[in-house]
Amino acid sequence: MVLLSLGVLLLLAGMSPVFSEAAANNTFRPGEELRSYRRVRAHLRRLNKPASPDGDTIDCVLSHLQPAFDHPRLKGMKPLDPPERPKGHRADAATQNSFQLWRVSGESCPGGTVPIRRTKEEDILRASSVKRFGRKLAVRSRHDSETGGHEHAVGYVVGDQYYGAKASLNVWAPKVTNPSEFSLSQVWVISGSFGTDLNTIEAGWQVSPQLYGDSSPRFFTYWTTDAYQATGCYNLLCSGFIQTNNMIAIGAAISPTSTYDGGQFDISLLVWKDPNHGNWWLELGSGELVGYWPSFLFSHLSEHASMVQFGGEIVNTQPQGLHTATQMGSGHYAREGFGRASYFRNLQVVDWDNSLIPVANLRVLADRPSCYDVQGGINSVWGNYFYYGGPGRNDDRCT
Repeated sequence: MVLLSLGVLLLLAGMSPVFSEAAANNTFRPGEELRSYRRVRAHLRRLNKPASPDGDTIDCVLSHLQPAFDHPRLKGMKPLDPPERPKGHRADAATQNSFQLWRVSGESCPGGTVPIRRTKEEDILRASSVKRFGRKLAVRSRHDSETGGHEHAVGYVVGDQYYGAKASLNVWAPKVTNPSEFSLSQVWVISGSFGTDLNTIEAGWQVSPQLYGDSSPRFFTYWTTDAYQATGCYNLLCSGFIQTNNMIAIGAAISPTSTYDGGQFDISLLVWKDPNHGNWWLELGSGELVGYWPSFLFSHLSEHASMVQFGGEIVNTQPQGLHTATQMGSGHYAREGFGRASYFRNLQVVDWDNSLIPVANLRVLADRPSCYDVQGGINSVWGNYFYYGGPGRNDDRCT
């Protein structure tokens, strides 16, 4: 791998002159050679983390060598410095920093590198084609449209100019019954029409056996500028999103998760447009900047969003002609409430003045409420919120 070779060469170049002297004198010094070898191995262990409890291998990649910088407009550049947060921003202290399985033993990547989940051959082979690996199906994803088997239960705002969004959502491990289906909960920042020029920025958690090879909920990002046709991808699987954080691995498993009638674990997400450079930044949890999407990636979103959407989405492949039993959220209906249903809380948007404000005129919608539903509300603690989700096919309501 290029990174490993570069890392080794850099290390060797900075070592004591024992190697060059030995080569010049044609002498062999086993003690020095062994110590140098051990330093090389120790450096490789810092660069290449061992497989985490979820089976992932996390590589520490030099920041300027991450996939984003393969883009012609980013060649030779480095990540930007963090921008100013929106006015009214407060870090969510309820979210843990070490919320991913690969970090349970205190692992992180060295400064100047970013952690990237290693893509294996079997990951690509599970996709329908190499071209489609890491991409959603090219379907319309309109908030009021059940298209291509995609079903939603969401809250959304529309009709204004939006420069970001923030929310907290609890994390579950919903059952996905078909490898080609997924279940996710996310924030969408949207602009353009729901034809071929749809621009979206997306972040949240998902269970996707086809993409990841397991049933763990994983932190993810997505973007597209042409309605999921040829541009954009999940995570860092194409040139686009620029990661700046050395402690969060996009695509890595989340732990812990919420339990029915038990502890609730939620994460906070903030996506906003830097008013100075126009890039869209992502923050996770208690003030951890993950990285940004350069504004030049987008057409409509280069200016602002025209819709913000929060909620859940599943894919229904209708196995044996019946509705899927893939769960959304906790797998329970919204009416079951706290500790049982999944939720989004403290919904906010960023306005033209780079200020975080509560959402106004929140609408809620479920494509198929007999299978997955949504119920909204507002109070002094959670602000605007809603519960959502469901079990999919069941004998009582969804067949």
